[in-house]
Amino acid sequence: MSVTLFYSWEIKRSSIPLALWHMAVDRISLKRNPQITFFKSLGTGRGETFTPSDADATRWALLVVLEESAVEEFHNSALINSWRSFAVHEYRATLAPIASHGEWSKTEPFSPSAPADWSGKVAAITRARIKPRMNAIFWRSVPEVNESLHAAPGLITALGIGEAPIGLQGTFSIWESASALRDFAYRGQAHQRVIARTQELGWYSEELFARFALIEERGRISTCPSAATNPDDGI
Repeated sequence: MSVTLFYSWEIKRSSIPLALWHMAVDRISLKRNPQITFFKSLGTGRGETFTPSDADATRWALLVVLEESAVEEFHNSALINSWRSFAVHEYRATLAPIASHGEWSKTEPFSPSAPADWSGKVAAITRARIKPRMNAIFWRSVPEVNESLHAAPGLITALGIGEAPIGLQGTFSIWESASALRDFAYRGQAHQRVIARTQELGWYSEELFARFALIEERGRISTCPSAATNPDDGI
């Protein structure tokens, strides 16, 4: 059975060149790993506007789908240990897909394996490839939804994720329960208005929404990683 791992590393600004180097070369070893069926090296945003100006160079992420039997070996691999060597904080979520709709890079990466009635914390990943001519319209619609997201009952944390600063947008969020996530997704007025505009304008050329059972967490994740830029951190 496959599981999904989501890593987040908070780093000092002085380590940004190392993170950029990893973003360039990690895909080589990830592609060569026969246990990995899907991966994405990701930049992140502060979770405030989910626009290019939101980019946070002091936090980077990695999403990997691999065989459950290979998780600990991968967690202690040279690639992960290299990130760990300069990270201020590391976070890892082990996820089991409950449901997934849409595609990412023309593939369906997440095969549901967790029960639909999962009662613990859940995570959600949304991502979209925005049509270039629709970027400005999309970003004008973000502030209302973002405000609604951060005020949503049951939200634990949310951050922007993306493969590129323009046109490839996404979010990773953690919720206290599946019902809290459903209430935001299907009952929040701001979110419903954006869904309606999406159907009307067709501003995505590709989109995906996936919901996961949060099986295990290691380390910590924060919306705004202040520790990464704290000169007194001692790391």
